Amino acid sequence: MGGNKNTPTLDGLQEKTASLWEVLLVSTKLGLTSFGGPTAHLGYFYNEYVRKRQWMDERSYADLVALCQFLPGPASSQVGIGIGVIRAGIIGGLIAWIGFTLPSVIALVLFAFLLKEYNISNAGWLNGLKIVAVTIVAHAILRMSQKLTPDKMRVTLAVLTATVALLWTAVYSQFVLILSAGLIGLWLYRKTSAPQVPDLVVPISRTVAVLCLTTFIGLFIALPILRQFTGIQWLALFDYMYRSGSLVFGGGHVVLPLLEQELVPRGLLTKDDFLAGYGATQAVPGPLFTFAAYLGAITMGVSGAIVATIAIFLPAFLLIIGTLPFWSSLRKNQYMQAALIGINAAVVGILLAALYQPLWTTAVTTPADFSLVCILFIMLVFWKCPPWIIVITGIIGGTLIELL
Repeated sequence: MGGNKNTPTLDGLQEKTASLWEVLLVSTKLGLTSFGGPTAHLGYFYNEYVRKRQWMDERSYADLVALCQFLPGPASSQVGIGIGVIRAGIIGGLIAWIGFTLPSVIALVLFAFLLKEYNISNAGWLNGLKIVAVTIVAHAILRMSQKLTPDKMRVTLAVLTATVALLWTAVYSQFVLILSAGLIGLWLYRKTSAPQVPDLVVPISRTVAVLCLTTFIGLFIALPILRQFTGIQWLALFDYMYRSGSLVFGGGHVVLPLLEQELVPRGLLTKDDFLAGYGATQAVPGPLFTFAAYLGAITMGVSGAIVATIAIFLPAFLLIIGTLPFWSSLRKNQYMQAALIGINAAVVGILLAALYQPLWTTAVTTPADFSLVCILFIMLVFWKCPPWIIVITGIIGGTLIELL
């Protein structure tokens, strides 16, 4: 009889272990093959998790994507974490993040050591990577604007956001702009009817969710204070990255200006090294937020890469776990939908500002640079070339420009 009591427990443990291994294998596969940025990642996730493995139905997947688009942080990574949580609990979410993130973290840390060891910051092929970054961001703006700014009011809001973002570069400017856009959206679109959506089945209690949200807010308040009083370098790096991951809406591309404001003026690295790493980030699969691993490695070596990576993704992890149990009811609220319309328009504006400063002003300085941008943009948008072709062409083009 004792064996009969233990059998379900063992079967349950074996089933959970198998689910965790499956999450790790699938997420690692995606981490090795998912090129093209957050929008493309959502397509990869849909094909793998919904169509192929049927871990979620299409409506629940759309529900999860909507939540992650609203939250600050890397949207595609949050979707992956959310799927891992729904599939195998909080540990499943952690494993899904590790599998999707680790391949690009390793690649970017190796690139950082190469950059420091051989002083290649002015190499032509690195300038080519910067131009690739210009092309990728321009394409992201084009795609996002078609969906997020379809009318004159939202276009105007996006342009105003871009203007303010360029003229006001304070640390908290993005947060203020996003909040203001949400209030404007609430005022303009408050009569918009909210869609009917099904509930998500999430194996997390509301108590755990509240604990995660409390931790998120507590760290956001405490880290700057601890940094000021202790002067510990790794704690300062953790604070910079955690704050960036907490304030960025719109995914990896939008984190660029905030990280640049946090690190370059403080002398932690040069603008050329910053943009070289961002260009290299386009060449690897996985989430763009792994750019933090490169920045941490440049400033503090392997330990810096670990600290920076954990810090920039931690807000995303706490927020997705903290909000999943509440999202189904919140999303039905028409006022939340109205605020989201304004926030999405502001995301386009912030991205537009990032395209100009620091990307365009640093990478495109000659007619040859501009010509290469045009060539890459046509290849990406009209010829539909895969991102790795764009990266290789950009490296070759930057090398040839250096030789001219």
